[in-house]
Amino acid sequence: MTLLSCSNIGISFGATELLKNITFTVAEGERWGIIGRNGAGKSSIFSVITGDRQPNVGAVARKPGLRHALLDQHRAFEGATTVWQAGAAAWRDVIALEQSIADQAMQLGELGDKVTDEMLEKFGHDQERFADMGGYEYHARVDAVLQGLGFDAEESKTRLVSTLSGGERGRVGLAAQLIAPADLLMLDEPTNHLDLDTIAWLQEWLKDAGETVLVVSHDRAFLDAICTHILHIEAKSSEWYKGNYSQFVPQRAERRLTRERELEKQRAYVKKEEEYIKRNIAGVNSFQAKGKRKRLERLPRLAPPPGDPAAMSLEFKVGDRGGDQVVAIKDLRVEVPGRVLVDDFTAVLRRNDFVALVGPNGAGKSSFISTMLGDLAPAQGTTKVGSSITPAYFRQDLGDLPLQMAMFDAIQAQRPLWNRGQVQNHLGAFGFSGEEVFREIRTLSGGERARMALALMTLSGANLLVLDEPTNHLDVENIEVLEDALDEYEGTVLIVSHDRAFLRQVATRVWWFNGTRLMDFDGPFTEWEADMARRGQ
Repeated sequence: MTLLSCSNIGISFGATELLKNITFTVAEGERWGIIGRNGAGKSSIFSVITGDRQPNVGAVARKPGLRHALLDQHRAFEGATTVWQAGAAAWRDVIALEQSIADQAMQLGELGDKVTDEMLEKFGHDQERFADMGGYEYHARVDAVLQGLGFDAEESKTRLVSTLSGGERGRVGLAAQLIAPADLLMLDEPTNHLDLDTIAWLQEWLKDAGETVLVVSHDRAFLDAICTHILHIEAKSSEWYKGNYSQFVPQRAERRLTRERELEKQRAYVKKEEEYIKRNIAGVNSFQAKGKRKRLERLPRLAPPPGDPAAMSLEFKVGDRGGDQVVAIKDLRVEVPGRVLVDDFTAVLRRNDFVALVGPNGAGKSSFISTMLGDLAPAQGTTKVGSSITPAYFRQDLGDLPLQMAMFDAIQAQRPLWNRGQVQNHLGAFGFSGEEVFREIRTLSGGERARMALALMTLSGANLLVLDEPTNHLDVENIEVLEDALDEYEGTVLIVSHDRAFLRQVATRVWWFNGTRLMDFDGPFTEWEADMARRGQ
């Protein structure tokens, strides 16, 4: 059954055209991944589907009564005091009816022989309505989803929403989506606040529940695991492909190659006809030449395959080779008030190691990094960064960016001898051009801030890169550029990421949390995954 159909959708903001000719049809049970560069208009497609925005051209056809679930980006959880209430927000009417039935049951018990037929009829009708609305299933659904997303279901009934961190609020918002009774689930970067285990749970939930899904994501492993179709937004338009992300890549390449061949074939034909017309328009074959000219004028001309602006150009250069022992860690204990995060960890980070630091949310990865770099004192043991080691730290919250400075000034502060052209060329390599380079960093989007942080990192000459969730705000094309840059990098890297495709590509060693024990797996991330699967972990 078709749930949704978009036909030749076009969206403009004033005179600026954002999208055109967006066409695709979603059937029940299908799971569509929507991919494209940051700012390509993926979120605008969501707003058209929900009806929050009307397309300038084209039409959206929805199944009558189509129910959709879309994450509230503000995560206000209005009316909810506890985590459980926030997760069950879409079931408010059922919860209210449940309370009413409980109140009626108590009243009927108190009245005894005075109960009227009307009261009994209402009680029975409300019970039937409660069953029809899914009242006997929603409790189990709320508990299962909260548990799957890392919350204790019982504790969630008393834990206050006001105590949640930003990442936890994101997970509660996602839980509310999954729990809501909906025909169409619309997910916008759902894996951003999830750890590896929770992402694996979400994949299985979506497949086992048979949900119909539209998901905007840059997580290629996630798209591979769940998608039956891919909608690719490129050059303001879209094309759809059957299959997951890995199947989309060769299909897209084949389509582009076919179009390029068709275009070359048409160009050769047009050139040949134009030469004939030029030679014969005034000669004996004038009649044939004029006929060819008319046919050429009516010929629909093929356009070159679409292309988005180029991805960033990224290169990490090492200023000093550094020693073979980058960081020495001995008997390390990391604590926060009332809790041990890491206990008795000893390891040596070696030159050219690419280490993935893996663990559940809240395990202490950021605190461990701060301790390793000397920003936080260890509770016990020692960490020593080599004297010839220069670290550069990409923070998950991008909190060390000089927000009040213009991008141009931030680069020039690192390279005071550069002239204007050199600064603009450097920023241009990261997708910032023209007068845009004079924007204050505080005005940038998340993706733009991530590219700006990388633009500054490349000037550091660091031989140790510490990357905390570097892919969170990057689109797929720029993630692949980052992978290529790290492949050419001659230093040492410590990476925190939930992007399995990224870790499979770059990590040669894994440090992973097992409770308060940090374990050292001296092998690629792919081998660590296989080892964990064998252990059933």
